[in-house]
Amino acid sequence: MKRSRILRLLPPLAVGLGIAAWLIAGSEPPVRVDGGVRSVTARTQIVEPRQVSPMLRGYGTVRPARSWQSVAEVAGAVTYRHPDLETGKIIPAGTRVLTIDPTRHEFALRQAEADLATLAAELNQLSVEAGNTDRILAIERERLDLAETDLERIRALVGRGAAPQSRLDEQERATLQLRRTVQELANTLDLLPVRQARLKAQIARAEAALDRAKRDLASTHIETPFAVRIGKVHVELHQFVTAGGALITADGIDRAEVTAQIPIEAFPRLVGAVTDGIDLETTDQEAVFARVDARLRLVSDQGQVWQGRVIRIENALDPQARSVPVVIGIEAPYEGAHPPMRLPLVPNMYVEVVLSGPPGPPEITVPANAVHDGDTVYLRDDQGLLSFRHIEIGWRQDGIVAVTAGLAPGDEVILDDIVPALPGLRVVPAKTTP
Repeated sequence: MKRSRILRLLPPLAVGLGIAAWLIAGSEPPVRVDGGVRSVTARTQIVEPRQVSPMLRGYGTVRPARSWQSVAEVAGAVTYRHPDLETGKIIPAGTRVLTIDPTRHEFALRQAEADLATLAAELNQLSVEAGNTDRILAIERERLDLAETDLERIRALVGRGAAPQSRLDEQERATLQLRRTVQELANTLDLLPVRQARLKAQIARAEAALDRAKRDLASTHIETPFAVRIGKVHVELHQFVTAGGALITADGIDRAEVTAQIPIEAFPRLVGAVTDGIDLETTDQEAVFARVDARLRLVSDQGQVWQGRVIRIENALDPQARSVPVVIGIEAPYEGAHPPMRLPLVPNMYVEVVLSGPPGPPEITVPANAVHDGDTVYLRDDQGLLSFRHIEIGWRQDGIVAVTAGLAPGDEVILDDIVPALPGLRVVPAKTTP
């Protein structure tokens, strides 16, 4: 049984082997291919020294350059409130926005004026009394001189026995009385300067009270010191306010400021470009930093751009971010506002600050994505083959790096990442950029 099955399988197997032998015998031999160099296509760039302006980026929050917090200097009821005194309203400089009841202070002013007039009249009266007393003293001194002369004559007569002693006594009493009168008048004149000094001191005190009354009266009118945008109003019409109570909080609209945190490692390059060896200790720093172009962009809308200027650098680094706080000033932040196409630069906006200085000396630069493993670039050599080169980087900025060593003008740098990157690989330039 088994033998018959084997015999039945032999004919098909013989036919299959015959067909395979016929196919092998009739086919052509494999083509021999010579091995060659593999090639890739990549973008390249011929490096040449060029001038690059230092450019730094930082971020910060907008704040007003000036704020106004109005506090009541006098107590009283609010008798007037400006109709536009509401949160968010813009009010011009010198606008009266609140009035506190001035009645009590008007009374105090009139009383101070009356007190001053009274003291002025007393001082004038004292001056008249001084003149009168001086004239009377002159008369009394003449009378005393006559009495002294009569006294000497009567004393001589009594000495010769020609006049009684009683007459001499009477003349001496009259002379002593005149001496007392003259002395009293002289004493009165001596005390006049003291009385005048006391009156002048009282007048000075009255004048101070008058000035205080005028100031208190002026303090009942609350005016905006500069153009402001109202933040919060703490009082209502007819409300009684006490001295020292908060009235209005507002922000100035003439200028805004942003403190941008600039990376400390990049900041010296910008400073060196604008100072050019100038000693900052003896130079107007604001004039030096006027050479820095400062632009602000709204982080949420890069199309919103404002021009600013560097006005100062704060005195300490940020202890956490290790960054330099640079203060940027923006004049007229509300000018040209046309929401939503053009927004005003209002407080608490988060903005990007871009600082750029004058171009420095020519340097070799390459795109940052052309640097591999931190310090290696791919080159296309004179034979068009891939090679590696180690470089030294001076600085990084906006997607480019400055090469201080490792590249020479005319070197062709490969911009794309080649995988796998094997030395000797043929590179076909896809695009050459100057």
